[in-house]
Amino acid sequence: MGDLLLVRHGETEWSRSGRHTSWTDLPLTGHGEEQAKSLAPLLTDRTYALALASPLGRAIRTAELAGLTGVVPDPDLHEWDYGGYEGITTADIHRARPGWDLWTDGVPPGPEGRPGESPEQIGARADRVLARLAPALADGDVILVAHAHVLRVLTARRLGLPPAEGRLFQLATGTVSRLSTEHGRPVIAEWNRQP
Repeated sequence: MGDLLLVRHGETEWSRSGRHTSWTDLPLTGHGEEQAKSLAPLLTDRTYALALASPLGRAIRTAELAGLTGVVPDPDLHEWDYGGYEGITTADIHRARPGWDLWTDGVPPGPEGRPGESPEQIGARADRVLARLAPALADGDVILVAHAHVLRVLTARRLGLPPAEGRLFQLATGTVSRLSTEHGRPVIAEWNRQP
């Protein structure tokens, strides 16, 4: 049984400033590109059965700079749809809505085509990814290159937790985390690893 390697994309202007970034496809900053390149030694020496990435440019670019080949875009690895909170920081949201919590409250709808997602909806996407990659884990490691919130929800689901428990797993830009098994149960083997 292989390990599941989770790669959060490198820094963007909005990840640096804490703005919720889903559909806005910002490029990596210079620092983000360096972060992505620095991940290569953590990934390229491994044999992997499958590599999937969010279809957004910041994830695809991170995979390229980290030296991954044969990466398949997977729309279910897209970041949480923040709806009406796209581009807004949590601090700004709290000024208008004290006590708001993404993990329990979700987001209001945004412009047409951006309805926002609840924790349960993003949890369903994470479950679909996990179901699709399960056969590949039997053949070796699987690498997922994506975004903080979707990877945090995916981690919760892999560990058998509700989607909202992704709140427990802070995830920095330009990092690799590894989910493995111990005695047949999923476990966190490494978290937020940087070279």
